[in-house]
Amino acid sequence: MKRIIRDIVKYLLPLLCGVWLFWYVYQKLDMNTIFQILKSDVNYFWIILSMVIAAFSHIARAFRWRLQLRALNITPSMRVLINAIFGTYAMNLLFPRLGEVWRCGYVAQREKASFTKVLGSMVSDRLSDTIMLAMLTFVVFMVQMKPFRQFLNENPSIETGVMNVLTSVWLYVGIFVCIVAVVWFFYTNSRSKIVLKIKNFMANIWDGFASIITMRGKFWFVFYTLFIWFCYFMQLYVCIFAFPGMEDLTVSAVLLLYVLGSLGMLLPVQGGIGPWHFAVIAGLSYYGITGNEAGAFAFVAHGSQMVLIVLIGIYAFISMACDKKKPKGERIMAEVMTELPKSNRP
Repeated sequence: MKRIIRDIVKYLLPLLCGVWLFWYVYQKLDMNTIFQILKSDVNYFWIILSMVIAAFSHIARAFRWRLQLRALNITPSMRVLINAIFGTYAMNLLFPRLGEVWRCGYVAQREKASFTKVLGSMVSDRLSDTIMLAMLTFVVFMVQMKPFRQFLNENPSIETGVMNVLTSVWLYVGIFVCIVAVVWFFYTNSRSKIVLKIKNFMANIWDGFASIITMRGKFWFVFYTLFIWFCYFMQLYVCIFAFPGMEDLTVSAVLLLYVLGSLGMLLPVQGGIGPWHFAVIAGLSYYGITGNEAGAFAFVAHGSQMVLIVLIGIYAFISMACDKKKPKGERIMAEVMTELPKSNRP
């Protein structure tokens, strides 16, 4: 029963919140007009081009991950890595963040490698993306400060909530208490099996994480990272040419939309449904694109990427089904669970 409640809170509740936010945004708009725009006014050549660009970004992510895995003496083929990346996005569409664990389990089980080391490489992989997003957010904030301020002024609860958290003394007290509790637990239970298991787990995670330092081809890692984020931006940028009247949006304007959408995707909602639309529509309003036009753009730009994820997910799972060395799903999860720390209690 507890597991069912936990899964509902973890997966269903965020989805319901996202659907509600999606409904909240679009219930104010005329859906008949939006569908008419989608039927008659959209040049779908640019939308298809956006999907192709996005596919290249996913493939580049597989090439980048290969550099880290090689540093751990794990050498899966590109087919395996592309299947893992494609499958990750498909899994995340069903269960937020689960895809990252799944891809590590898939590669680890197929290549007979340590799951925690593969997981560590994925952590550093994602950390590089977090750094890139933080840098882009800072640049956009400096270049496009007025739209940011307008967005916060129109949504004061967001700024108030963030400031309340950052200025709350209880946040820092809680962090301090957690650190003291962890240190005390490890010190007083240094020889217990669970602590030794956790230490081994964290050591493997660190080995995988440090692969970004020890790997060969650091230039290519940086190149792939820049290429991935260039593709992320371009897949949104080319979409503006599909809509009449939006071609005049500047690069900096689309960059603002991209950052706002990316921040919306950080919420644990399947596919960013709701938060992404809300953020992009709010950003478009600063440039005079409001109402049905903004709603149609957000609907198509996001929806096309969801269609792509479904297509590449289908490809990945068909490819894995045809793989003679394919690991079974239950074996993947068994590999994951054997390396996770467990309590000694019955």
